[in-house]
Parts: sequence; C-alpha cells; structure tokens
Amino acid sequence: MNVRKYIRSFGYAFEGIMTACKEQNFKSHLLSAGIVLFAGYFTGLSRLEWYIVLLLIALMFALEMVNTAIERVVDLASPKLHPLAKQAKDLAAGAVLVFAIFSAIIGLLIFIPKWF
Repeated sequence: MNVRKYIRSFGYAFEGIMTACKEQNFKSHLLSAGIVLFAGYFTGLSRLEWYIVLLLIALMFALEMVNTAIERVVDLASPKLHPLAKQAKDLAAGAVLVFAIFSAIIGLLIFIPKWF
C-alpha cells in the first residue's frame, strides 16, 4: 500500500465534502440537520434515538453527495439533453427524495411522542 496515496485520498474526499457544501440542496440538508440536532438536544433523546437521528443525517448527506456526483457525470457524458440522461438524474434525485421523506417520518415517530 502506498501511504502517500492513501493519505492524499483523504484530501480528495475532504475536497468533495467542501464541494458538496457549496450546493444549494446540500445547504438545505445542513440547515435541516442543524434544526433536528437543536430540537434533539432540547427534547432529551435517548442514546438509541440519537444514534438513529445521526445515522439518518449522515446517510442523507452521503446520498445527496452521490446524487450530485451522478448529476455531474451525466452532464459531462451527455452535455445535450437526452431522455436517458434526464431519467438518470431524475432517478438519483428521486432516491434522495424517498430517503428524505422516510427520514422525516422516522424523525416524527421519534419526536412526537416526546412532545405530547
């Protein structure tokens, strides 16, 4: 194993995270995560509930980054509008939406009983 390459790969990953942080959708996920973390702190979540919330937040960030990567690759491979390129981008965005909806449902199942 080349240690230099291995260490350098973390720099590239960090650059990817910084690139994602500039994206509008990622910023909205960051804001949502901040609100959830704030609410969780004042709601008094159990350790297991924190694990679930943090896992959902991390997966949401990762999935949004994969979606952005897919969009960039499709744009590079198919600069002109093409039905298959549109479908690929729509499918990736749809995956993010499905996960976001189910994350919100899980969040409500965790938070609502504690509030009422």
